[in-house]
Amino acid sequence: MSTKYHETGRAGQKSRTRSALIASARELVARAGRPPTVAEAAEAASISRTTAYRYFPTQRSLLIAAHPETEATSMLPSNIGDDPEQRLEAAVRGFLAMVIDTEAQQRTMLRLSLEADATLRDLPLRQGRAIGWFTEALDPLIPQLGVDGVHKVAVGVRAVAGIEALVWLVDIAGMTKGDAVEQMVWSSIAVLRRALSESPASQVQTRRRL
Repeated sequence: MSTKYHETGRAGQKSRTRSALIASARELVARAGRPPTVAEAAEAASISRTTAYRYFPTQRSLLIAAHPETEATSMLPSNIGDDPEQRLEAAVRGFLAMVIDTEAQQRTMLRLSLEADATLRDLPLRQGRAIGWFTEALDPLIPQLGVDGVHKVAVGVRAVAGIEALVWLVDIAGMTKGDAVEQMVWSSIAVLRRALSESPASQVQTRRRL
């Protein structure tokens, strides 16, 4: 297995250089609203182009590293309980807060993810990272819905919550960002409740009541 350049020798200094390139790329995206080249990120970080290309041989590799979703490992607060709705709402709100906080980067990555180029398949928006966070939030439901059922709900939630939905709700529907967040949270909980109402356990209880 090959070793990445920033993981060999003088790891501390290389980590700082890599972080500086990522930070400059994020700043350029937020300021210009377009994906910067490796050369542009290097210039903004006062790093030579030759050095920058050792860390990020392509613009795509730089953008993937600079995307905010690559850093987050969970959207759940440490003190969250086992209630599925509370867990899902917390995860969705945490995810949407990150999306809005990094909206310029998110919109840029969305544009790139819509391109047909097969080489862009490993962009964060095409990897479904948020589905993993929503799946984690729904873990207590595995005994009831099964692993596949929980995954299906997580996919459904991601379909109604994210940069794609935010763009439509704000740019097309004319909502404020605050109202858009509440709409996405409402839709996410609605997806969960529908799944629970259709679960085998719920249907058994309904038949018993009848």
